[in-house]
Amino acid sequence: MKSGFIALIGRPNVGKSTLMNLFIGEKISIVSAKPQTTRNQIRSILTRENEFQMVFLDTPGIHQPRTKLGDYMVKSAETALNESDAVLFMVEPLRKIPEGDAAILERLRRVSSPVFLVINKVDTVDKPAILKVIDGYRHLYAFRDVVPISALKADNAEVLLDAVKAVLPEGPMYFPDDMVTDQPERTIVAEMIREKALNYLQEEIPHGLAVEIMFMRAREGQDMVDIEANIYCEKDSHKAIVIGKNGEMLKKIGGAARRDAEALLGSRIYLQLWVKVKKNWRDNDFLLKNFGYNPKDIG
Repeated sequence: MKSGFIALIGRPNVGKSTLMNLFIGEKISIVSAKPQTTRNQIRSILTRENEFQMVFLDTPGIHQPRTKLGDYMVKSAETALNESDAVLFMVEPLRKIPEGDAAILERLRRVSSPVFLVINKVDTVDKPAILKVIDGYRHLYAFRDVVPISALKADNAEVLLDAVKAVLPEGPMYFPDDMVTDQPERTIVAEMIREKALNYLQEEIPHGLAVEIMFMRAREGQDMVDIEANIYCEKDSHKAIVIGKNGEMLKKIGGAARRDAEALLGSRIYLQLWVKVKKNWRDNDFLLKNFGYNPKDIG
């Protein structure tokens, strides 16, 4: 049996979380049109009996950090590179190679694991454009293979899995065969709430949000899980926007998050959300650690 760790690396919003959710068949990583959605390494496990176990490391998008949270995110992504058996470098089929991709390629030159170029969103361009993208990247790096895909439409997903399987070593199962993530349910639910805020709120607010689950417990003898969570923002003006007029925005966020959480937990959910202000928390070491972004956890 083959097994190993595969890092998904790329600029923000290239589709890393969408691809990982596709492989696993469940929603583990949150997905948003806004960049820098993923903040932590999120491990998802794909096991095919007597064939392979692939542990995917969904990493934060590599970007130029402006806060301590940003530093943490970039370090988390770089750590995933160093502990992986293969790397999937995800890009978009753009006419010009972005500066961010060039910077990532420089990091990849220090990686000994095989690197695959995964060109996502190929359903948005024609074949000649894809060939030009492939040619452009191949001039910059000696990739093990190049696989064009559409993570949204599941095009070429099996081709990519076969290519990765070919380079994995023979090894043990690192996780039970029925396990799809190493993330606690509390963490996934918190991320679901943050995803809805990302999707519904104004451009300047989402990256200043954190979510903390304060209480999560199944009711005895009932098909119901009670969850209380705090949504933290950095400004009083942002708090008012998150709550919305007559609490409508908070209800919208909570309703959408509750539906996802019910699908995850297989139970009805009673969800209560509270909004609090923690000014400049993204540059506060204590608060970063409290919200689960501790640099010591990633080496």
